[in-house]
Amino acid sequence: MTMLSIAGVHSFYGNIEALRGVDLDVQQGEIVTLIGANGAGKSTLLMTVFGNPRAAVGSVRFEGQNITTMLAHDIVRLGIAQSPEGRRIFPRMTVMENLQMGATVAPLEHFDDDLDRVFTLFPILKARQQQRGGTLSGGEQQMLAIARALMSRPRLLLLDEPSLGLAPLIVKQIFAVLKDINKQEGMTIFLVEQNAFHALKLADRGYVMVNGRITLSGGGEELLAMPEVRAAYLEGGH
Repeated sequence: MTMLSIAGVHSFYGNIEALRGVDLDVQQGEIVTLIGANGAGKSTLLMTVFGNPRAAVGSVRFEGQNITTMLAHDIVRLGIAQSPEGRRIFPRMTVMENLQMGATVAPLEHFDDDLDRVFTLFPILKARQQQRGGTLSGGEQQMLAIARALMSRPRLLLLDEPSLGLAPLIVKQIFAVLKDINKQEGMTIFLVEQNAFHALKLADRGYVMVNGRITLSGGGEELLAMPEVRAAYLEGGH
């Protein structure tokens, strides 16, 4: 079943066209990644799913329902959660308070079970639960951002640059968790990422974006093997 369908989407910032006719879909249970250079329009596409900016042309559908003009909080209630670029946790709130904020759209009776789940995925958060978010390391903040998104009990998880600015060991840990929640729980994941190697190794399928357009698509390993992808995104092909 197609969970997310983006068809012919154009988005603008003022007079600047950021997305130029994007077609992309994510099937239930998949990990799909979107790679591309900085400024290609990857984050704009994720933001367009949530209506900021709104798609000027084209449509965004979730499980067949047109969400193109819906408000962001209504989209979250449908079962989509986003861990945004730059983490954007609540720095003055504790870890626990951040997780409680994530759970505001989920049924209260599931809170304890969901909390146990994210503490199992990210044990360091359990140890840090009374610590203010702003005092965590970059890697811990990224784990908190993902955990906060999971607390809303989404069926589709959108992740924007989860590896940005993090040490390789932390990146490996975070991608291992993403693989685990996909394989063990069937979580559908749409991942925007500059780290093409890690993203394509993880993904079932991938898309390449250049200047607001999708230029390539295929299986994760298939794209990883393409000379043009290796040359552009994998350190000159090495």
